[in-house]
Amino acid sequence: MAEAASDGPLGGVRVVELAGIGPGPFAAMLLADLGADVVRVDRPGGPGLHIDPRYDVTNRNKRSVVVDLKSATGPATVLDLAERADILLEGYRPGVTERLGIGPEACLARNPRLVYGRMTGWGQDGPLAPTAGHDLPYLAVTGALGLAGPADGPPYAPANLLGDFAGGSLYLVVGVLAALQHARTTGVGQVVDAAIVDGAAHLTAMIHGMLAAGAWQDRREANLLDGGAPFYGTYRTADGGYMAVGALEQRFYAEFLARLGLPAGREVPPREDPARWDELRAAVAARFAQRTRAEWTAVFEGSDACVAPVLSLREAPDHPHLAARATFVEHGGLTQPAPAPRFSVTPGAVRRPPARPGADTAEVARDWGVRSLDPPQKGPQR
Repeated sequence: MAEAASDGPLGGVRVVELAGIGPGPFAAMLLADLGADVVRVDRPGGPGLHIDPRYDVTNRNKRSVVVDLKSATGPATVLDLAERADILLEGYRPGVTERLGIGPEACLARNPRLVYGRMTGWGQDGPLAPTAGHDLPYLAVTGALGLAGPADGPPYAPANLLGDFAGGSLYLVVGVLAALQHARTTGVGQVVDAAIVDGAAHLTAMIHGMLAAGAWQDRREANLLDGGAPFYGTYRTADGGYMAVGALEQRFYAEFLARLGLPAGREVPPREDPARWDELRAAVAARFAQRTRAEWTAVFEGSDACVAPVLSLREAPDHPHLAARATFVEHGGLTQPAPAPRFSVTPGAVRRPPARPGADTAEVARDWGVRSLDPPQKGPQR
């Protein structure tokens, strides 16, 4: 096996990120984790996410410069960076970068091989394109939000993981890397329109197939994977914790019942009969309520029953399996998820702490050869 490189599989790829919040920074972080040289163009006045920049993990492995895009020289500086970049990422409303003079046409005129990645919720066109939005409304119209929650209650908000990051960031990354491959093959750059509504809808492909085949009902808690099945859901334990059960296959389900202690003196309702799922769920819930989360974790540890404790964000890094794989790492005093996925020859790594706005301006000016980033020279001292 070849010697592992230290900078990741995207070593040598240059990325300009026009600072924003949410899916754009996360996408740029993923590229940076994989070794890309990401320069974040921050705005004067600080970051958009109102936390101390030292803790904004989505800005790790990046370098930051501060550019006032509304100043006389700001757009020219961004074009200088774009001329030297492979990828540019922006997350403004449609038309904003064009009005600033740093839209796709201007950037591709300077660098025809550039991949111009655009991250929005509604996309670059359509009746809602110019309107504001956030993760939850984007999910709502795709049908994805309607999958989550109890049958007799409202859908619940899955943080911003499903929309911003899964439907948004990950599709943006896939898009710009595919376009980068095309650009390196043909010398022709292009614009990537990554919309959260498109990505979130795409994520429901399997469910749409099941719906068409009659294997999915278009309502919550009535299906195999939405909490409707008593062998695929969560259960409260004696101490107020929860256990997650995913015993779908029959052989896994059999082990689940055996370790759970069912049947316990009475017949277990058949899992094949949805009409008796409520009865089966009640029996399973009664058993889980008899022990603590830690006790049930020990019961199911190392088995094929497909059961695991529901951990909090602070608890997750200490889970034995995640600890053994170093799924979380500590860097600069911050515990954070490690780069993913993993590569056998060119592993990614957390190399730098979250970028402070403007802290790397001189370094980037030197490394990228962008003289417009150089600070103005002081006059002679008198």
